[in-house]
Amino acid sequence: MPDYNQKIKELEDELKKTKYNKATQGHIGLVKAKMAILREKQTARSKTGKSEYGYSVRKSGDATILLLGFPSTGKSTLLNKLTGAQSEVAAYAFTTLTVIPGIMEYKQAKIQILDVPGVVAGAASGRGRGREVLAVIRNADLVLMVVDINNPEQYHAILREVHESGIRLNKTKPEVYIKKTSRGGIQIGKTVKLDVDDATLKRILQEFKINNAEVLIRSTILVDDFIDIIEGSKKYLPAITCINKIDLATADKVDKVKKELNADLVISAEKEINLETLKETIFQKLNFMRIYLKEPSREADMNEPMIIFKGATIQDICNKLHRDLAGKFRFARVWGRSTKFPGQKLMLNHSLQDQDILELHMR
Repeated sequence: MPDYNQKIKELEDELKKTKYNKATQGHIGLVKAKMAILREKQTARSKTGKSEYGYSVRKSGDATILLLGFPSTGKSTLLNKLTGAQSEVAAYAFTTLTVIPGIMEYKQAKIQILDVPGVVAGAASGRGRGREVLAVIRNADLVLMVVDINNPEQYHAILREVHESGIRLNKTKPEVYIKKTSRGGIQIGKTVKLDVDDATLKRILQEFKINNAEVLIRSTILVDDFIDIIEGSKKYLPAITCINKIDLATADKVDKVKKELNADLVISAEKEINLETLKETIFQKLNFMRIYLKEPSREADMNEPMIIFKGATIQDICNKLHRDLAGKFRFARVWGRSTKFPGQKLMLNHSLQDQDILELHMR
């Protein structure tokens, strides 16, 4: 049976010894492609075994957040303070052995927060039930990374494990389109300037057994981004980096660690320091907007808005209300910032804005 770890390490060592320049970029791209293929094979092989631990959690509320961090970083305490859930708390590692869900209500939104077992080094390859933990991220809308102020090195370890599991945090999926063809070789079109040349991109595609394809690149990308698109299995998610337990450190240390990690905010879950700021940060990062619904000839219900992601259309609202609603749609009237005048008559493709009032008319 192939030793994928050994082969991957050999390729990693080769990359470390190779200085990047125009002459070596093709070779580096090829090595990275080989590593990606080996990791995919390693993951496929490991999935053949059946784990006794399952972390499937039904999504609830308007969005789902995953608390991610090493053991004993204060995730359980944070969950309890934000949601009132009863996740077991203790001053030793591996207290949480299953997924503990809770609901945080903020600005009329109901946000599901999941506390999972702590990540450990090697999680992406299965250590400490890490693969199951990391798999839960794929169903989340936001990742909240919790780092202990006294163990800031854990942050980079978390990023490494998450990246190796196929999650891309705080990155937008590049606009790269690959259409396989039956003949004609590889044709590459670009609307942006790239540092990587076409020959390197072609060699990477060929390493993945793609010899005929039409490629269109509309985003500035690196070799790693291109490989991610070829694999097609990556998940792109927003994330918040939160440094916890600041009550156990000096102000100077808190400032230093916050700058080093470029963290979004610092908190103490135990002492409830900056938790309201954290709630607002979560709300903003989720890119929520509130839409108020009204029935014809009646006042809008301004107490219970529908929470939906920014950029949503009237059709998105219909789909969230009921899967058959869009098929019965006649028109809508809208009041708010997305309209030219109050009560404007609009159709399904109209994009709404925060705090718009929507009146649906059905057949």
